[in-house]
Amino acid sequence: MSFFRSVTALSKLRSRLAQQSTTLGSVRWIQIQSASDLDLRSQLQELIPEQQERLKKLKSEHGKVQLGNITLDMVIGGMRGMTGLLWETSLLDPDEGIRFRGLSIPECQKVLPTANGGEEPLPEGLLWLLLTGKVPSKEQVSALSKELQSRSTVPDHVYKAIDALPINAHPMTQFTTGVMALQVQSEFQKAYDGGISKAKYWEPTYEDSLNLIARLPIVASYVYRRIYKNGQIVPADNSLDYGANFSHMLGFDDPKMLELMRLYVTIHSDHEGGNVSAHTAHLVASALSDPYLSFAAALNGLAGPLHGLANQEVLLWIKSVVKERGENISTEQLKDYVWKTLKSGKVVPGFGHGVLRKTDPRYTCQREFALKHLPDDSLFQLVSKLYEVVPPILTELGKVKNPWPNVDAHSGVLLNYFGLSEARYYTVLFGVSRSIGICSQLIWDRALGLPLERPKSVTMEWLENHCKKAA
Repeated sequence: MSFFRSVTALSKLRSRLAQQSTTLGSVRWIQIQSASDLDLRSQLQELIPEQQERLKKLKSEHGKVQLGNITLDMVIGGMRGMTGLLWETSLLDPDEGIRFRGLSIPECQKVLPTANGGEEPLPEGLLWLLLTGKVPSKEQVSALSKELQSRSTVPDHVYKAIDALPINAHPMTQFTTGVMALQVQSEFQKAYDGGISKAKYWEPTYEDSLNLIARLPIVASYVYRRIYKNGQIVPADNSLDYGANFSHMLGFDDPKMLELMRLYVTIHSDHEGGNVSAHTAHLVASALSDPYLSFAAALNGLAGPLHGLANQEVLLWIKSVVKERGENISTEQLKDYVWKTLKSGKVVPGFGHGVLRKTDPRYTCQREFALKHLPDDSLFQLVSKLYEVVPPILTELGKVKNPWPNVDAHSGVLLNYFGLSEARYYTVLFGVSRSIGICSQLIWDRALGLPLERPKSVTMEWLENHCKKAA
């Protein structure tokens, strides 16, 4: 994050004053803060030229540097392992897990601002971090919370579009429909139609992205209350932060649930650019589709069983264990049930990952939350047993590169404990969270002028002929 330093005279002056002020400390900092210090857009206007020059230098000086060798396995294996995307907001290490702008999840929990009396990071703080590369102050996060609230009005036609669907339509179908209906108000589309300069593409993209992030909890909670609570809508409470207000609108006001939602949204926000939803958003946006169209496409990818729908599948599978064997299932009985699942040609949902080769740090922080707040919950205890039972079995099976639990192995049990037990809805929560990472990167895509994505494809015959020549 060192390259995200401020270059303005005001920032240099503030830094010198902060160093000199030993008696006033943070008071001096607050006194010299200007309105632009609390405004996220102003921070980006300051950072973007520096990063544009950085990328230009990389391309001009190192454009021909090779990043690795592409194998036939990669080509026919879903491009797995290929280095082929620029994604600034996060980086996934197979052994260390996700880092948001260089910070691990435990580090984010330590340094990002929390709610008054809370312990978990506020999603608004992570949004600031992803966009600027800087850890925000409590004042900056508070200002961003208020800005998101000011942008959160959802027009009536969005609700009408959702209401046109059958009540039993999948929650993700209803949610994506709501996002598409929001697209009518796209600032990027208006600006593009009006002939905006390429250098300013990021500005309406920023407006759309923050508007989208602000409105998603309202659309998502409307879908939940429509399907599961007879359409009884819970109005927003603008005294609450982003995550807490989302929980409130869903109908859950337990302080521990508010903390869980802050943690949930934060850790699900981004997972570098190669996963289906993130890559889809980047691909669609590379055609200059606006953030609404791009994010709706991402949601359709997230709805797949091999991606975001997995968190739904985990809780349903765990409940099937309880239904068949009871809550007090022994370790040996659980081993038998896992083998039964695998031998039937199915997978144990929540274990394994396309990139990670260790226990997902997002699983670990959720486990720590559970140990703190619901250690005696029977489903949590079952999840703990699975943590002991499943990895050795998958290792013995010999077909799984990563036998360890991922983020989906835990989230459903936590949500279920606080009353949000409708597993079909879980992917919507994932979608709201993922908007923060996807939209942050879309803004930088436009700021850096990243081009249309257009990889080369080949036929099976081409691969066969190439391998013959290489032999």
